[in-house]
Amino acid sequence: MYEMLLIAYLIIALVLIGFVMIQQGKGADMGASFGAGGSNTVFGSGGSGNFLTRTTAVLAVIFFVLCLILGNLSSGVGEESGEFENLETPVPEVQQQPADDSDVPPGN
Repeated sequence: MYEMLLIAYLIIALVLIGFVMIQQGKGADMGASFGAGGSNTVFGSGGSGNFLTRTTAVLAVIFFVLCLILGNLSSGVGEESGEFENLETPVPEVQQQPADDSDVPPGN
């Protein structure tokens, strides 16, 4: 199930990028470049939204829902024990050297 959601997430992301790139900006008309962009209404001259903007909004909602679902599914993956549960330090082994009464270190 996780893999299918991940594939759907990737496809939705690519389609969403495509829909955003296809859309024309609010003031991208020919008159806007010559100073006539102020005559548009609040939502632009096209109304409150056409097919592309509504589809983009639906894809964005699906994208964010998939983000939340995938994040929730992947948060439980991993080790059950924490890294601070075993804080014991290993005791180093001390090697006993034979007792030697001479003050001269062994030579090569």
